[in-house]
Amino acid sequence: QAQLMESGGGLVQPGGSLRLSCTASGFTFSRFAMSWYRQAPGKERELVAGIGGAGGITNYADSVKGRFTISRDNAKNTVDLQMNSLKPEDTAVYYCNARGFSNYWGQGTQVTVSS
Repeated sequence: QAQLMESGGGLVQPGGSLRLSCTASGFTFSRFAMSWYRQAPGKERELVAGIGGAGGITNYADSVKGRFTISRDNAKNTVDLQMNSLKPEDTAVYYCNARGFSNYWGQGTQVTVSS
C-alpha cells in the first residue's frame, strides 16, 4: 500500500526557514517524479516544486524560485523541500505528491508564516 508521510511544518516568522520532508513507502520510489504542492485557504492547490525520478531535473513555481529547493534521496525514499526567506503568502498546507503510473498524495503539513 503506497503511503506518503510529510513532516516539518510549523509556525515561522517572515524571513525564516523551514525544511519539509516526505517519506515514501509501498512503491518503487525512484520510478516516480516527486512534487510539493500547497493549498492556501480559499485557493486552489498549486504546484510549488517538482523533481524527476533520478533527481537531475527540477522545476519551481515562479513565486518560490531562488527561495525554495527541492531534493530527493532515492536510497532513503525521501523528498525534501528547503524553504528560505519565507513570506506570509507562503502560508498554506503543503502536500507531497508522487506521480508515475499511479498518483499518490500525502495528508499534508501546515506551514504558517506570521510574526
